[in-house]
Amino acid sequence: MSEIEREAMEYDVVIVGAGPAGLSAAIRLKQLDADLNVVVLEKGSEVGAHILSGAVLDPCGLDALIPDWKEKGAPLNTPVNEDNFYMLGEAGEIRVPNFPMPPLMNNHGNYIVSMGNVCRWMAEQAEELGVEIFPGMACSELVYGDNGEVKGVVAGVFGLEEDGSYGPNTEPGMELHGKYVFLGEGVRGSLSKEVIEKYDLQAGKEPQKYGVGMKEIWEIDPAKHKEGTVTHTMGWPLNSNAGGGSFVYHLENNQVYVGFVVHLNYKNPHLFPYMEFQRFKHHPMIAELLEGGKRVAYGARAITEGGYQSMPKLVAPGVALLGCSAGMVNVPRIKGNHNAMLSGKAAAEAAFDAIKAERSGDELTPYEEDVRGGAIGKDLKKVRNVKPMWSKWGLTASLALGGFDMWFQTLTGGFSLFGTLKHGKNDAEATEEASKHKPIDYPKPDGKLSFDRLTNVSFSMTNHEESQPCHLRLADPDKPISVNLPKFAEPAQRYCPAGVYEVVEEEGNEPRFVVNFQNCVHCKTCDIKDPSQNITWTTPQGGDGPNYPNM
Repeated sequence: MSEIEREAMEYDVVIVGAGPAGLSAAIRLKQLDADLNVVVLEKGSEVGAHILSGAVLDPCGLDALIPDWKEKGAPLNTPVNEDNFYMLGEAGEIRVPNFPMPPLMNNHGNYIVSMGNVCRWMAEQAEELGVEIFPGMACSELVYGDNGEVKGVVAGVFGLEEDGSYGPNTEPGMELHGKYVFLGEGVRGSLSKEVIEKYDLQAGKEPQKYGVGMKEIWEIDPAKHKEGTVTHTMGWPLNSNAGGGSFVYHLENNQVYVGFVVHLNYKNPHLFPYMEFQRFKHHPMIAELLEGGKRVAYGARAITEGGYQSMPKLVAPGVALLGCSAGMVNVPRIKGNHNAMLSGKAAAEAAFDAIKAERSGDELTPYEEDVRGGAIGKDLKKVRNVKPMWSKWGLTASLALGGFDMWFQTLTGGFSLFGTLKHGKNDAEATEEASKHKPIDYPKPDGKLSFDRLTNVSFSMTNHEESQPCHLRLADPDKPISVNLPKFAEPAQRYCPAGVYEVVEEEGNEPRFVVNFQNCVHCKTCDIKDPSQNITWTTPQGGDGPNYPNM
Protein backbone atom coordinates (compact mmCIF):
# COMPACT_ATOMS: atom_id res chain seq x y z
CA MET A 1 0.00 0.00 0.00
CA SER A 2 2.98 2.29 -0.58
CA GLU A 3 0.83 4.60 -2.74
CA ILE A 4 -1.26 5.55 0.31
CA GLU A 5 -0.08 8.75 1.96
CA ARG A 6 0.11 8.50 5.72
CA GLU A 7 1.27 10.62 8.58
CA ALA A 8 4.39 9.23 10.29
CA MET A 9 5.41 9.36 13.93
CA GLU A 10 8.97 8.71 15.11
CA TYR A 11 9.91 6.72 18.22
CA ASP A 12 12.98 5.06 19.60
CA VAL A 13 11.23 1.69 19.95
CA VAL A 14 7.88 0.59 18.52
CA ILE A 15 6.31 -2.42 20.28
CA VAL A 16 3.47 -4.43 18.74
CA GLY A 17 1.31 -6.15 21.34
CA ALA A 18 0.46 -5.22 24.94
CA GLY A 19 0.99 -8.71 26.31
CA PRO A 20 3.49 -9.69 28.99
CA ALA A 21 6.43 -9.61 26.55
CA GLY A 22 5.69 -6.24 24.97
CA LEU A 23 4.82 -4.52 28.25
CA SER A 24 7.93 -5.91 29.94
CA ALA A 25 10.05 -4.50 27.12
CA ALA A 26 8.37 -1.09 27.41
CA ILE A 27 8.81 -0.96 31.19
CA ARG A 28 12.46 -1.99 31.04
CA LEU A 29 13.29 0.56 28.35
CA LYS A 30 11.89 3.39 30.47
CA GLN A 31 13.60 2.05 33.59
CA LEU A 32 16.91 2.26 31.73
CA ASP A 33 16.33 5.67 30.16
CA ALA A 34 13.31 7.79 31.01
CA ASP A 35 13.94 9.94 27.92
CA LEU A 36 13.44 7.12 25.40
CA ASN A 37 10.30 7.46 23.29
CA VAL A 38 8.47 4.13 23.51
CA VAL A 39 5.06 3.23 22.10
CA VAL A 40 3.00 0.05 22.52
CA LEU A 41 0.29 -0.75 19.97
CA GLU A 42 -2.48 -3.15 20.98
CA LYS A 43 -5.14 -4.50 18.61
CA GLY A 44 -7.61 -5.31 21.41
CA SER A 45 -10.23 -2.78 22.49
CA GLU A 46 -8.28 -2.40 25.74
CA VAL A 47 -5.16 -3.90 27.26
CA GLY A 48 -6.06 -7.44 28.32
CA ALA A 49 -9.05 -7.81 25.98
CA HIS A 50 -7.23 -10.41 23.86
CA ILE A 51 -5.21 -12.04 26.65
CA LEU A 52 -6.10 -15.66 27.34
CA SER A 53 -3.83 -17.89 29.38
CA GLY A 54 -4.21 -20.67 31.98
CA ALA A 55 -2.65 -19.32 34.03
CA VAL A 56 -0.33 -20.41 36.77
CA LEU A 57 2.36 -17.75 36.74
CA ASP A 58 5.95 -18.34 37.74
CA PRO A 59 6.82 -14.90 39.19
CA CYS A 60 10.51 -15.05 38.19
CA GLY A 61 9.84 -12.72 35.26
CA LEU A 62 8.14 -10.13 37.45
CA ASP A 63 10.84 -10.54 40.11
CA ALA A 64 13.47 -9.58 37.54
CA LEU A 65 11.45 -6.72 36.05
CA ILE A 66 9.69 -5.14 39.04
CA PRO A 67 11.19 -6.59 42.25
CA ASP A 68 8.68 -4.71 44.44
CA TRP A 69 5.60 -5.93 42.53
CA LYS A 70 3.86 -7.01 45.73
CA GLU A 71 4.14 -3.53 47.23
CA LYS A 72 2.91 -2.04 43.96
CA GLY A 73 -0.27 -4.13 44.05
CA ALA A 74 0.29 -6.64 41.24
CA PRO A 75 -2.82 -8.85 40.97
CA LEU A 76 -1.12 -12.06 42.08
CA ASN A 77 -3.64 -12.88 44.78
CA THR A 78 -3.85 -16.67 44.80
CA PRO A 79 -0.68 -18.61 45.67
CA VAL A 80 -0.70 -22.28 44.70
CA ASN A 81 -1.11 -24.40 47.84
CA GLU A 82 -2.05 -27.79 46.36
CA ASP A 83 -0.71 -29.45 43.22
CA ASN A 84 -2.51 -32.51 41.75
CA PHE A 85 -1.91 -34.65 38.68
CA TYR A 86 -4.31 -37.36 37.48
CA MET A 87 -4.47 -39.95 34.73
CA LEU A 88 -8.09 -40.22 33.65
CA GLY A 89 -10.08 -43.19 32.41
CA GLU A 90 -13.66 -42.82 31.23
CA ALA A 91 -15.15 -43.67 34.62
CA GLY A 92 -12.34 -42.97 37.09
CA GLU A 93 -8.92 -41.55 37.75
CA ILE A 94 -5.53 -42.42 39.22
CA ARG A 95 -3.64 -39.82 41.22
CA VAL A 96 0.00 -39.56 40.20
CA PRO A 97 2.10 -38.79 43.29
CA ASN A 98 4.17 -35.62 43.29
CA PHE A 99 7.44 -37.09 44.58
CA PRO A 100 8.62 -38.66 41.26
CA MET A 101 7.99 -35.41 39.39
CA PRO A 102 11.08 -33.41 38.38
CA PRO A 103 11.51 -30.30 40.58
CA LEU A 104 10.68 -27.98 37.68
CA MET A 105 7.12 -29.38 37.68
CA ASN A 106 6.44 -28.12 41.21
CA ASN A 107 3.94 -25.24 41.27
CA HIS A 108 4.50 -24.12 44.86
CA GLY A 109 5.71 -20.53 44.83
CA ASN A 110 3.62 -19.82 41.74
CA TYR A 111 0.31 -17.98 41.52
CA ILE A 112 -3.06 -18.60 39.85
CA VAL A 113 -3.75 -15.39 37.96
CA SER A 114 -5.79 -13.70 35.30
CA MET A 115 -3.10 -12.72 32.78
CA GLY A 116 -5.54 -10.14 31.40
CA ASN A 117 -5.54 -8.42 34.78
CA VAL A 118 -1.77 -8.83 35.15
CA CYS A 119 -1.30 -7.12 31.77
CA ARG A 120 -3.69 -4.32 32.74
CA TRP A 121 -1.61 -3.73 35.87
CA MET A 122 1.63 -3.85 33.86
CA ALA A 123 0.19 -1.27 31.45
CA GLU A 124 -0.45 1.03 34.40
CA GLN A 125 3.18 0.65 35.49
CA ALA A 126 4.36 1.37 31.95
CA GLU A 127 2.21 4.48 31.59
CA GLU A 128 3.46 5.82 34.93
CA LEU A 129 6.96 5.58 33.45
CA GLY A 130 5.89 7.53 30.36
CA VAL A 131 5.21 4.75 27.84
CA GLU A 132 2.55 5.61 25.26
CA ILE A 133 0.00 2.78 24.90
CA PHE A 134 -2.59 2.84 22.12
CA PRO A 135 -5.28 0.13 22.36
CA GLY A 136 -7.62 -0.49 19.44
CA MET A 137 -4.70 0.01 17.03
CA ALA A 138 -4.20 -3.09 14.89
CA CYS A 139 -0.87 -3.23 13.07
CA SER A 140 -1.63 -4.45 9.56
CA GLU A 141 1.65 -3.88 7.70
CA LEU A 142 5.38 -3.66 8.26
CA VAL A 143 7.30 -0.67 6.93
CA TYR A 144 10.71 -1.41 5.44
CA GLY A 145 13.67 0.94 5.10
CA ASP A 146 15.90 1.54 2.10
CA ASN A 147 18.28 -1.24 3.12
CA GLY A 148 15.59 -3.86 3.68
CA GLU A 149 15.43 -3.36 7.42
CA VAL A 150 12.15 -3.17 9.37
CA LYS A 151 11.71 0.46 10.33
CA GLY A 152 8.10 0.57 11.52
CA VAL A 153 4.50 -0.51 11.19
CA VAL A 154 1.23 0.71 9.76
CA ALA A 155 -1.46 0.94 12.43
CA GLY A 156 -5.01 2.19 12.75
CA VAL A 157 -6.46 1.44 9.31
CA PHE A 158 -10.27 1.57 9.54
CA GLY A 159 -13.17 1.50 7.11
CA LEU A 160 -11.80 -0.59 4.26
CA GLU A 161 -14.31 -1.67 1.64
CA GLU A 162 -15.52 -5.28 1.76
CA ASP A 163 -13.10 -6.24 -1.02
CA GLY A 164 -10.17 -4.76 0.93
CA SER A 165 -9.83 -1.64 -1.18
CA TYR A 166 -9.64 1.92 0.08
CA GLY A 167 -12.94 3.80 -0.18
CA PRO A 168 -14.12 7.34 0.50
CA ASN A 169 -14.60 6.61 4.22
CA THR A 170 -11.35 4.72 4.78
CA GLU A 171 -9.01 6.01 7.45
CA PRO A 172 -5.53 5.10 6.14
CA GLY A 173 -3.94 4.92 9.57
CA MET A 174 -0.42 6.09 10.28
CA GLU A 175 3.14 4.85 10.12
CA LEU A 176 4.99 4.50 13.38
CA HIS A 177 8.75 4.38 12.86
CA GLY A 178 11.32 3.20 15.36
CA LYS A 179 15.04 2.64 15.61
CA TYR A 180 13.90 -0.88 16.52
CA VAL A 181 10.57 -2.70 16.25
CA PHE A 182 9.60 -5.41 18.75
CA LEU A 183 6.95 -7.93 17.78
CA GLY A 184 5.09 -9.29 20.80
CA GLU A 185 1.96 -10.39 18.96
CA GLY A 186 1.68 -13.79 20.62
CA VAL A 187 1.30 -17.10 18.83
CA ARG A 188 1.37 -17.06 15.01
CA GLY A 189 1.18 -13.28 14.76
CA SER A 190 0.71 -12.05 11.20
CA LEU A 191 3.67 -9.63 11.23
CA SER A 192 5.91 -12.14 12.99
CA LYS A 193 5.00 -14.74 10.39
CA GLU A 194 5.98 -12.27 7.64
CA VAL A 195 9.31 -11.49 9.28
CA ILE A 196 10.15 -15.18 9.81
CA GLU A 197 9.46 -15.92 6.13
CA LYS A 198 11.11 -12.80 4.68
CA TYR A 199 14.37 -13.22 6.57
CA ASP A 200 14.26 -17.05 6.62
CA LEU A 201 14.53 -17.09 10.43
CA GLN A 202 13.35 -20.71 10.68
CA ALA A 203 16.31 -22.00 8.64
CA GLY A 204 18.13 -24.79 10.44
CA LYS A 205 15.41 -25.06 13.10
CA GLU A 206 12.70 -27.63 13.62
CA PRO A 207 9.17 -26.70 12.49
CA GLN A 208 7.14 -24.92 15.13
CA LYS A 209 4.51 -27.12 16.81
CA TYR A 210 1.22 -25.98 18.30
CA GLY A 211 -1.74 -26.89 20.43
CA VAL A 212 -5.16 -25.31 20.72
CA GLY A 213 -6.17 -24.35 24.23
CA MET A 214 -9.79 -23.77 25.21
CA LYS A 215 -10.83 -22.31 28.53
CA GLU A 216 -13.98 -21.58 30.50
CA ILE A 217 -14.39 -19.66 33.75
CA TRP A 218 -16.89 -21.22 36.14
CA GLU A 219 -18.45 -19.96 39.35
CA ILE A 220 -18.94 -23.03 41.52
CA ASP A 221 -20.52 -24.05 44.81
CA PRO A 222 -18.41 -22.50 47.63
CA ALA A 223 -18.45 -25.85 49.43
CA LYS A 224 -16.51 -27.38 46.50
CA HIS A 225 -14.10 -24.51 46.00
CA LYS A 226 -10.51 -24.94 47.19
CA GLU A 227 -8.67 -21.68 46.57
CA GLY A 228 -5.10 -22.22 45.41
CA THR A 229 -5.62 -25.78 44.13
CA VAL A 230 -4.04 -26.69 40.79
CA THR A 231 -5.05 -29.88 38.97
CA HIS A 232 -3.76 -31.26 35.67
CA THR A 233 -5.03 -34.37 33.89
CA MET A 234 -4.06 -36.53 30.93
CA GLY A 235 -5.60 -39.55 29.25
CA TRP A 236 -9.36 -39.65 28.69
CA PRO A 237 -11.10 -38.46 26.55
CA LEU A 238 -8.25 -38.03 24.03
CA ASN A 239 -6.50 -41.33 24.78
CA SER A 240 -4.53 -42.28 21.64
CA ASN A 241 -6.43 -39.96 19.27
CA ALA A 242 -4.28 -36.94 20.12
CA GLY A 243 -1.89 -35.53 22.68
CA GLY A 244 -3.12 -33.05 25.22
CA GLY A 245 -4.70 -32.70 28.63
CA SER A 246 -6.59 -30.45 30.98
CA PHE A 247 -6.13 -27.93 33.75
CA VAL A 248 -8.44 -26.94 36.61
CA TYR A 249 -7.31 -23.95 38.67
CA HIS A 250 -9.18 -22.64 41.74
CA LEU A 251 -8.72 -18.88 41.96
CA GLU A 252 -10.47 -16.47 44.32
CA ASN A 253 -14.20 -15.63 44.56
CA ASN A 254 -15.35 -19.25 44.13
CA GLN A 255 -14.17 -19.19 40.52
CA VAL A 256 -12.43 -22.00 38.66
CA TYR A 257 -10.52 -21.95 35.40
CA VAL A 258 -11.36 -25.10 33.43
CA GLY A 259 -9.20 -25.61 30.36
CA PHE A 260 -8.34 -28.23 27.77
CA VAL A 261 -5.41 -28.42 25.35
CA VAL A 262 -5.26 -30.55 22.19
CA HIS A 263 -1.95 -30.90 20.37
CA LEU A 264 -2.49 -29.97 16.73
CA ASN A 265 -0.33 -32.74 15.27
CA TYR A 266 -3.25 -35.18 15.45
CA LYS A 267 -3.72 -37.43 12.43
CA ASN A 268 -7.47 -38.05 12.34
CA PRO A 269 -9.24 -35.15 10.55
CA HIS A 270 -12.52 -36.23 12.18
CA LEU A 271 -11.18 -35.19 15.60
CA PHE A 272 -13.16 -32.29 17.07
CA PRO A 273 -11.04 -30.52 19.71
CA TYR A 274 -13.90 -28.39 21.05
CA MET A 275 -16.13 -31.42 21.55
CA GLU A 276 -13.30 -33.27 23.28
CA PHE A 277 -13.24 -30.38 25.76
CA GLN A 278 -16.99 -30.54 26.27
CA ARG A 279 -16.89 -34.31 26.73
CA PHE A 280 -14.07 -33.98 29.27
CA LYS A 281 -16.35 -32.02 31.61
CA HIS A 282 -18.60 -35.07 31.94
CA HIS A 283 -15.86 -37.11 33.60
CA PRO A 284 -17.17 -37.95 37.10
CA MET A 285 -14.38 -36.02 38.88
CA ILE A 286 -14.97 -32.86 36.82
CA ALA A 287 -18.76 -33.15 36.63
CA GLU A 288 -19.02 -33.40 40.43
CA LEU A 289 -16.99 -30.18 40.77
CA LEU A 290 -18.99 -28.20 38.22
CA GLU A 291 -22.54 -29.41 38.94
CA GLY A 292 -24.64 -26.58 40.32
CA GLY A 293 -22.11 -24.05 39.00
CA LYS A 294 -22.31 -21.53 36.18
CA ARG A 295 -20.02 -20.95 33.21
CA VAL A 296 -19.34 -17.21 32.91
CA ALA A 297 -16.71 -16.91 30.15
CA TYR A 298 -15.14 -18.84 27.26
CA GLY A 299 -12.15 -18.36 25.01
CA ALA A 300 -9.56 -20.16 22.91
CA ARG A 301 -6.08 -19.60 21.53
CA ALA A 302 -3.23 -21.49 19.95
CA ILE A 303 -0.19 -22.39 22.06
CA THR A 304 3.38 -22.84 20.83
CA GLU A 305 4.71 -26.27 21.71
CA GLY A 306 7.88 -26.71 19.62
CA GLY A 307 10.15 -25.46 22.38
CA TYR A 308 13.90 -25.01 22.27
CA GLN A 309 14.59 -26.66 18.91
CA SER A 310 11.75 -24.82 17.15
CA MET A 311 12.57 -21.26 18.21
CA PRO A 312 13.46 -19.30 15.08
CA LYS A 313 16.31 -16.87 14.92
CA LEU A 314 14.96 -14.03 17.07
CA VAL A 315 16.37 -11.00 15.27
CA ALA A 316 16.54 -9.52 11.80
CA PRO A 317 17.56 -6.00 10.72
CA GLY A 318 15.54 -3.57 12.83
CA VAL A 319 13.23 -6.15 14.41
CA ALA A 320 13.10 -8.66 17.27
CA LEU A 321 10.60 -11.41 18.11
CA LEU A 322 9.46 -11.56 21.73
CA GLY A 323 7.75 -14.23 23.83
CA CYS A 324 5.21 -16.45 22.11
CA SER A 325 5.91 -14.78 18.76
CA ALA A 326 9.05 -16.90 18.90
CA GLY A 327 7.62 -19.83 20.88
CA MET A 328 8.96 -19.71 24.44
CA VAL A 329 6.44 -21.98 26.17
CA ASN A 330 7.74 -24.68 28.49
CA VAL A 331 5.35 -27.45 27.40
CA PRO A 332 5.42 -29.85 30.38
CA ARG A 333 5.08 -26.92 32.79
CA ILE A 334 2.35 -25.34 30.59
CA LYS A 335 3.99 -21.99 31.22
CA GLY A 336 5.32 -19.27 28.95
CA ASN A 337 4.40 -15.96 30.56
CA HIS A 338 7.54 -15.86 32.70
CA ASN A 339 9.72 -16.38 29.63
CA ALA A 340 7.73 -13.75 27.72
CA MET A 341 8.53 -11.22 30.44
CA LEU A 342 12.20 -12.20 30.53
CA SER A 343 12.42 -11.93 26.74
CA GLY A 344 10.92 -8.44 26.76
CA LYS A 345 13.42 -7.38 29.41
CA ALA A 346 16.34 -8.85 27.45
CA ALA A 347 15.26 -7.21 24.18
CA ALA A 348 14.90 -3.85 25.91
CA GLU A 349 18.40 -4.06 27.36
CA ALA A 350 19.87 -4.92 23.95
CA ALA A 351 18.01 -2.05 22.29
CA PHE A 352 19.04 0.39 25.03
CA ASP A 353 22.71 -0.46 24.51
CA ALA A 354 22.35 -0.14 20.73
CA ILE A 355 20.59 3.23 20.88
CA LYS A 356 23.13 4.48 23.40
CA ALA A 357 25.81 3.54 20.84
CA GLU A 358 23.85 5.50 18.21
CA ARG A 359 22.91 2.40 16.24
CA SER A 360 19.55 1.63 14.63
CA GLY A 361 18.01 -0.79 12.18
CA ASP A 362 20.59 -3.53 12.72
CA GLU A 363 20.32 -6.95 14.33
CA LEU A 364 20.15 -7.02 18.14
CA THR A 365 22.47 -10.01 18.41
CA PRO A 366 22.98 -9.64 22.20
CA TYR A 367 19.24 -10.27 22.66
CA GLU A 368 19.51 -13.56 20.77
CA GLU A 369 22.53 -14.56 22.85
CA ASP A 370 20.78 -13.65 26.10
CA VAL A 371 17.69 -15.72 25.30
CA ARG A 372 19.54 -18.84 24.16
CA GLY A 373 22.28 -18.73 26.76
CA GLY A 374 20.38 -17.29 29.70
CA ALA A 375 17.40 -18.21 31.90
CA ILE A 376 14.98 -18.75 28.99
CA GLY A 377 17.27 -21.11 27.11
CA LYS A 378 18.01 -23.09 30.27
CA ASP A 379 14.29 -23.36 31.06
CA LEU A 380 13.43 -24.65 27.58
CA LYS A 381 16.48 -26.80 26.90
CA LYS A 382 15.93 -29.27 29.74
CA VAL A 383 12.37 -30.05 28.55
CA ARG A 384 13.13 -30.03 24.82
CA ASN A 385 12.51 -33.75 24.29
CA VAL A 386 9.15 -34.09 26.06
CA LYS A 387 7.01 -32.98 23.11
CA PRO A 388 8.78 -35.06 20.39
CA MET A 389 8.75 -38.11 22.70
CA TRP A 390 4.99 -37.75 23.12
CA SER A 391 4.47 -37.31 19.40
CA LYS A 392 6.63 -40.31 18.45
CA TRP A 393 5.97 -42.83 21.26
CA GLY A 394 2.66 -41.85 22.87
CA LEU A 395 1.57 -40.78 26.33
CA THR A 396 2.80 -43.64 28.53
CA ALA A 397 6.29 -43.85 27.06
CA SER A 398 6.69 -40.09 27.02
CA LEU A 399 5.73 -39.83 30.70
CA ALA A 400 8.37 -42.37 31.68
CA LEU A 401 11.13 -41.32 29.29
CA GLY A 402 10.31 -37.61 29.46
CA GLY A 403 10.34 -37.69 33.25
CA PHE A 404 13.65 -39.53 33.25
CA ASP A 405 15.11 -37.09 30.72
CA MET A 406 14.04 -34.03 32.75
CA TRP A 407 15.45 -35.55 35.96
CA PHE A 408 18.70 -36.49 34.22
CA GLN A 409 19.14 -33.01 32.75
CA THR A 410 18.37 -31.43 36.12
CA LEU A 411 21.15 -33.49 37.69
CA THR A 412 23.67 -33.06 34.85
CA GLY A 413 23.10 -29.40 34.05
CA GLY A 414 21.30 -29.93 30.75
CA PHE A 415 22.94 -33.02 29.24
CA SER A 416 20.49 -35.52 27.68
CA LEU A 417 21.18 -39.12 26.72
CA PHE A 418 18.69 -38.57 23.86
CA GLY A 419 20.44 -35.50 22.48
CA THR A 420 17.90 -33.16 20.90
CA LEU A 421 15.01 -35.01 19.28
CA LYS A 422 13.37 -33.70 16.13
CA HIS A 423 9.70 -32.93 15.57
CA GLY A 424 9.53 -33.87 11.89
CA LYS A 425 6.35 -32.75 10.14
CA ASN A 426 4.52 -29.54 10.85
CA ASP A 427 0.98 -29.84 12.21
CA ALA A 428 -0.76 -29.32 8.87
CA GLU A 429 1.33 -32.08 7.26
CA ALA A 430 0.50 -34.43 10.14
CA THR A 431 -3.17 -34.52 9.09
CA GLU A 432 -3.99 -37.78 7.31
CA GLU A 433 -6.72 -38.48 4.79
CA ALA A 434 -10.18 -39.08 6.18
CA SER A 435 -10.41 -42.47 4.50
CA LYS A 436 -7.74 -43.80 6.91
CA HIS A 437 -9.81 -42.98 10.00
CA LYS A 438 -13.24 -43.57 11.42
CA PRO A 439 -15.53 -40.63 12.24
CA ILE A 440 -15.85 -39.94 15.98
CA ASP A 441 -19.31 -39.88 17.54
CA TYR A 442 -19.56 -37.06 20.08
CA PRO A 443 -22.42 -36.78 22.58
CA LYS A 444 -24.71 -33.80 22.20
CA PRO A 445 -24.00 -31.00 24.71
CA ASP A 446 -26.48 -30.99 27.58
CA GLY A 447 -26.58 -27.21 28.11
CA LYS A 448 -25.55 -27.63 31.76
CA LEU A 449 -21.98 -28.92 31.79
CA SER A 450 -21.35 -28.91 28.04
CA PHE A 451 -22.38 -26.33 25.46
CA ASP A 452 -22.56 -25.90 21.70
CA ARG A 453 -19.85 -23.77 20.12
CA LEU A 454 -21.92 -20.77 19.13
CA THR A 455 -23.45 -20.45 22.58
CA ASN A 456 -19.99 -20.58 24.13
CA VAL A 457 -18.58 -18.07 21.64
CA SER A 458 -21.14 -15.56 22.89
CA PHE A 459 -19.38 -15.80 26.27
CA SER A 460 -16.14 -14.57 24.68
CA MET A 461 -17.84 -11.26 23.87
CA THR A 462 -16.25 -11.38 20.43
CA ASN A 463 -17.32 -8.80 17.88
CA HIS A 464 -16.27 -7.79 14.38
CA GLU A 465 -17.56 -4.95 12.26
CA GLU A 466 -19.41 -6.89 9.57
CA SER A 467 -18.79 -4.46 6.70
CA GLN A 468 -15.00 -4.85 6.85
CA PRO A 469 -13.09 -7.34 4.68
CA CYS A 470 -12.89 -10.90 5.96
CA HIS A 471 -9.58 -11.19 7.83
CA LEU A 472 -9.37 -14.93 7.13
CA ARG A 473 -7.85 -15.09 3.64
CA LEU A 474 -8.27 -18.10 1.37
CA ALA A 475 -5.41 -18.45 -1.13
CA ASP A 476 -7.73 -20.57 -3.31
CA PRO A 477 -11.45 -20.12 -2.53
CA ASP A 478 -12.25 -23.42 -4.30
CA LYS A 479 -9.81 -25.61 -2.36
CA PRO A 480 -11.99 -26.22 0.75
CA ILE A 481 -14.61 -27.96 -1.41
CA SER A 482 -12.48 -29.32 -4.25
CA VAL A 483 -9.63 -30.72 -2.09
CA ASN A 484 -10.24 -30.56 1.65
CA LEU A 485 -13.80 -31.90 1.63
CA PRO A 486 -13.22 -35.11 -0.38
CA LYS A 487 -9.72 -35.74 0.96
CA PHE A 488 -9.91 -34.64 4.61
CA ALA A 489 -13.69 -34.28 5.27
CA GLU A 490 -12.90 -30.53 5.52
CA PRO A 491 -11.50 -30.43 9.08
CA ALA A 492 -11.97 -26.65 9.37
CA GLN A 493 -15.54 -27.49 10.41
CA ARG A 494 -14.07 -29.15 13.52
CA TYR A 495 -10.65 -27.74 14.39
CA CYS A 496 -11.98 -24.18 14.78
CA PRO A 497 -13.11 -23.67 18.41
CA ALA A 498 -15.42 -20.81 17.41
CA GLY A 499 -17.50 -22.29 14.58
CA VAL A 500 -16.10 -19.92 11.97
CA TYR A 501 -16.06 -22.46 9.12
CA GLU A 502 -19.04 -24.36 7.73
CA VAL A 503 -19.69 -26.62 4.78
CA VAL A 504 -23.29 -25.97 3.74
CA GLU A 505 -24.88 -28.81 1.80
CA GLU A 506 -28.33 -28.10 0.38
CA GLU A 507 -30.37 -30.50 -1.70
CA GLY A 508 -29.93 -29.85 -5.40
CA ASN A 509 -26.90 -27.56 -4.89
CA GLU A 510 -23.15 -28.05 -4.73
CA PRO A 511 -21.61 -27.79 -1.23
CA ARG A 512 -20.52 -24.30 -0.19
CA PHE A 513 -17.71 -23.27 2.15
CA VAL A 514 -18.87 -20.47 4.45
CA VAL A 515 -16.55 -18.31 6.58
CA ASN A 516 -18.34 -16.70 9.54
CA PHE A 517 -15.47 -14.39 10.42
CA GLN A 518 -17.58 -12.51 12.97
CA ASN A 519 -17.23 -15.53 15.29
CA CYS A 520 -13.41 -15.51 15.23
CA VAL A 521 -11.71 -15.45 18.65
CA HIS A 522 -8.26 -14.92 17.05
CA CYS A 523 -6.88 -18.31 18.09
CA LYS A 524 -5.08 -18.79 14.70
CA THR A 525 -5.72 -22.57 14.64
CA CYS A 526 -6.90 -22.38 11.02
CA ASP A 527 -3.64 -20.74 9.93
CA ILE A 528 -1.78 -23.65 11.55
CA LYS A 529 -3.84 -26.81 10.99
CA ASP A 530 -5.45 -26.40 7.55
CA PRO A 531 -4.00 -29.42 5.67
CA SER A 532 -3.78 -27.45 2.41
CA GLN A 533 -2.27 -24.42 4.15
CA ASN A 534 -4.87 -22.40 2.31
CA ILE A 535 -5.99 -20.09 5.16
CA THR A 536 -4.04 -17.07 6.33
CA TRP A 537 -5.10 -15.22 9.47
CA THR A 538 -4.60 -11.46 9.17
CA THR A 539 -5.43 -8.80 11.71
CA PRO A 540 -8.90 -7.26 11.48
CA GLN A 541 -9.39 -3.59 12.28
CA GLY A 542 -8.46 -2.46 15.77
CA GLY A 543 -10.77 -3.16 18.67
CA ASP A 544 -12.41 -6.16 17.01
CA GLY A 545 -12.26 -9.71 18.29
CA PRO A 546 -12.85 -11.11 21.77
CA ASN A 547 -13.24 -8.96 24.85
CA TYR A 548 -12.13 -11.24 27.63
CA PRO A 549 -13.01 -9.97 31.11
CA ASN A 550 -10.41 -11.63 33.37
CA MET A 551 -9.11 -14.61 31.38
